[in-house]
Amino acid sequence: MQIVNMHEAKTHLSRLVAAAANGEPFVIARAGTPLVKVIAVDAPAPGPKRRVGFLEGRFSVPDDFDRMGAGEISGLFESDA
Repeated sequence: MQIVNMHEAKTHLSRLVAAAANGEPFVIARAGTPLVKVIAVDAPAPGPKRRVGFLEGRFSVPDDFDRMGAGEISGLFESDA
């Protein structure tokens, strides 16, 4: 396993991370003392994608949906309360 000092890790971070992602972990050390081990992360499998219309046929929208409660709502605005 490759051991790199902090300065080298900062300088070559992109290359080191690419190597770690390909299965070559490395250790970052400060003054010769190992501090951290960098390894690839196993990404979780993507879940099912959401799609438009997935509830089609499971419920119905009333024809007067846009007018439901209109009398009650206008009464709230027109009352002298």
